[in-house]
Amino acid sequence: MRSLLFVPGDSERKLEKAISSQSDVLIADLEDSVSLDSKAEGRRIAAVFLQSARSRTNAQLYVRVNDLATGLTEDDLAVVMKARPDGIMLPKAEGGNDVARLAAALRVHEAENGIEDGRTRILPIITETALGVLNAASYRGSSDRLAGLTWGAEDLSAHIGALAARHEDGSYTPLFQLARNMTLLAATAAGVPAIDTVFPNFSDTEAFTRDCQLAVRDGFVARMAIHPAQVETINTVFTPSDEEVAKARAVVEAFSAAGNAGVVNIGGRMYDRPHLALAERVLARAAEASSA
Repeated sequence: MRSLLFVPGDSERKLEKAISSQSDVLIADLEDSVSLDSKAEGRRIAAVFLQSARSRTNAQLYVRVNDLATGLTEDDLAVVMKARPDGIMLPKAEGGNDVARLAAALRVHEAENGIEDGRTRILPIITETALGVLNAASYRGSSDRLAGLTWGAEDLSAHIGALAARHEDGSYTPLFQLARNMTLLAATAAGVPAIDTVFPNFSDTEAFTRDCQLAVRDGFVARMAIHPAQVETINTVFTPSDEEVAKARAVVEAFSAAGNAGVVNIGGRMYDRPHLALAERVLARAAEASSA
């Protein structure tokens, strides 16, 4: 996956529009974008959309449920799991135990709805509370359902009382740099994709492109979008360029030709095993993008 598009789960119009967005993942949101009074209707609309959209899009279909502390998660699952979503996004996750708890609930709903055990993936947002940031390392081994790890700045701002997450030049303040970095490290430790957070100002395409380029530089492999207009930029930036693919292929081929060598020489530069691992990751991302 490269792009994950949030769509209000209670808006039939926006959900339908999202199908043409070319996003790799569509996330019907039952949390922040749906008011408390509209939760029940949002669940119904989201479930109907999931059932009808499957034959009309190649995108994976996820649902962001309400967080475990609200007491609404089970109500969300009782409705949307009948529509067989590909995955559940868990907001305000505070550690691997929350993922394990959701996984146990999903197993029950899969059994009740005739869904293959373990089919439904879990994507937690891991930095929306202070405890969530501090527990980032706990996701390793939490569940085979884990599809990736992502982070959020807006809810963390509200939780700790920070007035802003970024400096005037657009860079994150130290606290939010920490949350972002913890997500990268936690995802690597857990062996799952690191997915960058949303960029709220969807009208500033230039700034968003730069921000995506920095995310790729640092190791993120995908990004969430809050507007369909952001999807094309994400898909372009997070797809390895022809030059990157050619360089990666040269590294892989050089190691293959050298047998069990620990180091190879390509054009007068030495490449070791970490370079090989990085090259293999680039080729894997390129292959995934070409099949999307």
